[in-house]
Amino acid sequence: VEWLLPGAGGGEYELLLNGTEFQLCKMKSSGDEDLGVLHSAPLRMLCQHVCQFGQKLLRRRPLGPKQGAESHLARCLNTLDLVALGVGSTLGAGVYILAGEVAKDKAGPAIIICFLVAALSSVLSGLCYAEFGARVPGSGSAYLYSYVTVGQLCAFITGWNLILSYVIGAASVARAWSSAFDDLTGNQVSRVLQGSFSLQAPHVLATHLDFFALGLVLLLTGLLVLGASESALVTKIFTGVNVLVLSFIILSGFIKGDLHHWQLTEEDYKLAMSASNDTSSLGPLGSGGFMPFGFEGILHGAATCFYAFIGFDCIATTGEEARDPQRSIPLSIIISLFICFLAYFGVSAALTLMMPYYQIHPGSPLPQAFLYVGWAPARYTVAAGTLCALSSSLLGTMFPMPRVIYAMADDGLLFRGLARIHPCTHTPMMATIVSGTFAAFMAFLFELSDLVDLMSIGTLLAYSLVVFSVLVLRYQPDQNLSKNEKTEMEIIERKPAPQASSLKSVPEAGTVQALWSLCNPVNTTPTLKSGHIAYGCALLLALLLTILCLILAQWPSHLFSGDPVYITGCVLLLLLIIGLTFIIWRQPQNPTPFHFKVPALPVLPLVSIFTNVYLMMQMTSGTWARFGVWMVIGFAIYFGYGIRHSLEISDEQPPASSSQTLDKNIPGAELA
Repeated sequence: VEWLLPGAGGGEYELLLNGTEFQLCKMKSSGDEDLGVLHSAPLRMLCQHVCQFGQKLLRRRPLGPKQGAESHLARCLNTLDLVALGVGSTLGAGVYILAGEVAKDKAGPAIIICFLVAALSSVLSGLCYAEFGARVPGSGSAYLYSYVTVGQLCAFITGWNLILSYVIGAASVARAWSSAFDDLTGNQVSRVLQGSFSLQAPHVLATHLDFFALGLVLLLTGLLVLGASESALVTKIFTGVNVLVLSFIILSGFIKGDLHHWQLTEEDYKLAMSASNDTSSLGPLGSGGFMPFGFEGILHGAATCFYAFIGFDCIATTGEEARDPQRSIPLSIIISLFICFLAYFGVSAALTLMMPYYQIHPGSPLPQAFLYVGWAPARYTVAAGTLCALSSSLLGTMFPMPRVIYAMADDGLLFRGLARIHPCTHTPMMATIVSGTFAAFMAFLFELSDLVDLMSIGTLLAYSLVVFSVLVLRYQPDQNLSKNEKTEMEIIERKPAPQASSLKSVPEAGTVQALWSLCNPVNTTPTLKSGHIAYGCALLLALLLTILCLILAQWPSHLFSGDPVYITGCVLLLLLIIGLTFIIWRQPQNPTPFHFKVPALPVLPLVSIFTNVYLMMQMTSGTWARFGVWMVIGFAIYFGYGIRHSLEISDEQPPASSSQTLDKNIPGAELA
């Protein structure tokens, strides 16, 4: 009504279709009769309004920096700073705890294979982040990558979920830091807080107010406001100490370890039961040996270990603060993932060599392992490493949070005040203060164990959209074609098919020629037509992979029991996926050279999308319900503010160039 008749006011309206026109009528309060036609216009005008609304949702940003806009952030981070940030954010307290949980109940000594599989899965997403880091050196990470490829609405969804992931991640790490420090003091801190500031709201609020976590988050928020270089220096110190402690653990495990612990039998298990005072603390034996729980245990363990590699994406938010982002961002991502894999691999191997996997204490595996081999004082070294790991992880989680908020606010999708930059420190001051205060409030009041899965959904969704964006963008034309070139290409690509001898063969010949043209494009460089083909096939593949993951995650028993309906459905889905993948593979790729490109397109991105979506399907219904609530809040902000204040509202775009802007020939890009 506001579109058709501004200022019409409230009330009940009726939209009538009369031939080729539509009429807007206002009803009486009784509801039976109208007050006459208030507005009448051709039907095509209604369609235009609907199309304009759709165009707003599909607006895209150019790949390069905004026209006439210089970054106000300080370029002060080198490759070493970015590596320390990535390793510190990824290699948190999980390396001290996660290996024990997976080794005891899921994989045994084969946990090293679990970490290898998880690392390979993470590298699939990491390579895509690396390519976009080389092509789009800006703040915002997956939010920006989605904005330049998929569109504004998907970009907002990505950024909004990244904010959720970072806030919950920062608050949960702060809680873990407080708990680890409390353990060192013999739980004295928690006893005092529970006695004075206890809360009576189980499964909603924490058992007590955590002033320690509150103060820690606020302290690091102040550090982030001081500057990126200062934050990077502190991160390097904590990460360096953490790596030294992990190196000590790995060397100790190889020195004091026993290879027999990778070849345990039932006799060893019986001896352990007879020597143990508390047999309930022993884990299952399985079949013994190196793989006691078989390949199924390795797969379950790898799914858990995958989350240990989440965090490297924070490097991608430093595009406006890195000195040489197109080189240092992809290099830092690869180096960070490699260092983290070596650490996880070495610690898990040392742990399972030092003591039998079924005797590992899941809550404190490394201190108990050193106690088992007679090196009890080493547990203090482990405690120091845990605190340093938590400190670097907390700082690494809080660092990208204001950068994403700043990027969204700078584009007008969030409130513009959040994009304010401090003139002296050159940091996103308002975004840092607001996000830090929010995370501190969460850590102060809430028990976050039930919300951690939300963090995983947001991160996996971001990973999937980045991978999809790389897949689409690689097959798009690099330069805008002139009208003459477009006309010439259309003539080439739309040559009529040879006349068939009979009318019956015309449809068949047209279908065969269409399939032939899909698999055998005329040009060796991307064109308007090949870009549309790749974009459409990528969308269909994303849909088919989602359906396949849903079947595998929700109804695996029907599939493995040989149900013909489920097997037939999966086979058909696989055939369609293979066919569409072949069509994309046959399209010409963009030949523009970059510092880094993802290899093995389109197979590698599709495997990454499948992995990420499958892991998302493992989430519980309660987690998806909380995710829906968060998205409702986000859509209220977007449709109430962001869609009207977006800086991409103008139809005028800066001229595209071969290496800086997203080609307008990408399907829908002209809608920007």
